[in-house]
Amino acid sequence: MQHFKHTDLYNFTYNVFRKIGCPNNDAELAAEVLLKADLRGVDSHGVARLTGYVRLWEKKRINVKPAIQIVHETPSTAVIDGDEGLGLVVAPFAMKVAMEKASSAGTGWVSVRNSNHFGIAGYHAMMGLEKDMIGLAMTNASPLVAPTFATERLLGTNPIAVAIPANQQPPFVADFATTTVANGKLEILQRKQEKAPLGWVQNAQGQPSENPGELSEGGALLPLGSDRVHGSHKGYCLGSIVDIFSAIFSGANYGPWVPPFVSFLPLVKDPVGEGIGHFLGAMRVDAFRPADEFKKHMDQWIQRFRSADTVDHQEKVQIPGDPEREMESIRSKEGIPILEPVVKDLRGLAEKFSIPFIK
Repeated sequence: MQHFKHTDLYNFTYNVFRKIGCPNNDAELAAEVLLKADLRGVDSHGVARLTGYVRLWEKKRINVKPAIQIVHETPSTAVIDGDEGLGLVVAPFAMKVAMEKASSAGTGWVSVRNSNHFGIAGYHAMMGLEKDMIGLAMTNASPLVAPTFATERLLGTNPIAVAIPANQQPPFVADFATTTVANGKLEILQRKQEKAPLGWVQNAQGQPSENPGELSEGGALLPLGSDRVHGSHKGYCLGSIVDIFSAIFSGANYGPWVPPFVSFLPLVKDPVGEGIGHFLGAMRVDAFRPADEFKKHMDQWIQRFRSADTVDHQEKVQIPGDPEREMESIRSKEGIPILEPVVKDLRGLAEKFSIPFIK
């Protein structure tokens, strides 16, 4: 495990995006979104994904100079075509459209088609906080998840993020996959050569497994809840909602037709839409009540939950967003830890593009 300064990783990532042809502003934004994941402790969606984007570009599945456009809109809604661009760039564009619509209509809702993996959902949802807006972001993803009782992989990890402003207290930021665990966590376990906890994956026959490489052997991730007894049907419902909002609203692929993130898997032969889909929303707080009143009560809500009685008076109750914010503070000062297999991949990119690697 090596530690790297945020600025060094950002500059390296920016240079890689520039080398594959991204315009300057897009390379800056893409690097910012990726590094925000590493800063917040979501290592599965940070620079560990960089080689994956490069491979998709090499397979001509990412357009580094997309003509992102609104193809349909009403005063409060829009559908955006991402022109096969980086989701790291397409999703912020869409969130800005949602915020612009919320500025005039009170709320704004945007569905996106023809995009790619957009990094952590929380980044896009948090964009609304600076404007006293509640932000929402979700995306469908390549099918790795078996619905409750199924052995077939039909859904992605399909994350949901909601960011809500407060006043004196830090914002409420929920950012979670609708599966028991994100696929990236399995990739990390494989790099560490560790077992997966029971309840994360099942094998090709639908039986519980501790093998973090189960997906490459025909197995599947499990919906949030792991099994029917523990509420996996609820995780299945959440993932389905994300899929419908992201893709059936926009005209993107859904269910088993969503294109894979990994470049070595072929695209489906009978797509039902275009690319990956996202759904983003913004709600102006003062469209419901004065912003100062709302944020005052959000502070009270947060403080009351923080003061909740706890089991054995040990762990304190945290508010969604607390662990990530604390991690960001630590890693901004102490550096970002990167596993050796990821460092090796990054060195490979440095060699491929003749970029000096981080010293």
